[in-house]
Amino acid sequence: MHRRRLIETSALAAPALLLNRTRAFAAAGTLRIGYQKSATALVVLKGEGLLERKLRPLGFDVTWNEFPSGPPLLEALNAGAVNLGYTGETPPIFAQAGGTPIVYLANGPASPHTEAILVHAESPIHALADLKGRKIALNKGSNVHWLLVAALRRAGLRYADIEPVYLAPADAQPAFFSGAVDAWVIWDPFYAAAQAAGARPLVDASGLVPNYPFYLARRDFADSGSAALGATIEALASIEAYIPANKAKVAAEVAPLLGISPAILEVELSRDTYGIARTTRAVLSQQQKIADAFYALRLIPRPIVVAEDAGS
Repeated sequence: MHRRRLIETSALAAPALLLNRTRAFAAAGTLRIGYQKSATALVVLKGEGLLERKLRPLGFDVTWNEFPSGPPLLEALNAGAVNLGYTGETPPIFAQAGGTPIVYLANGPASPHTEAILVHAESPIHALADLKGRKIALNKGSNVHWLLVAALRRAGLRYADIEPVYLAPADAQPAFFSGAVDAWVIWDPFYAAAQAAGARPLVDASGLVPNYPFYLARRDFADSGSAALGATIEALASIEAYIPANKAKVAAEVAPLLGISPAILEVELSRDTYGIARTTRAVLSQQQKIADAFYALRLIPRPIVVAEDAGS
């Protein structure tokens, strides 16, 4: 890609985004990044090799680890296999309820158009109320779990009124297209790929949930590796500023790295939102709504106070 100069001369100061605990100097080590196919900015950063060049003078090297969804990424964060990860809004809630020591570093803007409840093209399901009694595939603990809960509430349905079928995207896709389930709650780029294959969006997250993407760190690494985290957020901010005006080019160059078609990725990029900012108390209050709802449904084992448990 030909934008290193743009990225490297970003005027955004990383300390404005990081939490108060960051320090100007930190011990050297390895930044172990967990990402997903939906993390376009991280995929671009990986392909550029920019982060490795930025961190080498600070004494850090970088490893990259791809995950199919947020829940296994957060498990890896808990185990220390990664120390920085990108997920949607629900995985951190499950992680915090399980005692994972995380810090919300930063987040992108709300992105409600990048996740949806899909049904078959000829399905008799045309309204949320029609989901009653249906088998619905979703990745348990992923961002779409909150979308499903909120959608059922909107329709006046209880969680017990549907039959959740917990499947990772790779297993949910064939289950959906074979007719084994009636609906599939999924995020981009899987959403865009299924739509291209004939799936019909029943609703996306608009007016239901904000769908914030988060950059999360292990608490110990946020304390000791702030120099690496600052450089990473700075680089990501530049990429987030670049993508909106260069979607077709980014899609053509990044899609092969993800194993999807440029056309599918361009659909995702066209409905995504861009930017990165320090996670605020207002955003954490949205996270608290998820935590409260999921505890009420006994989807998490204990009540949590999101801001306190995250050490924010």
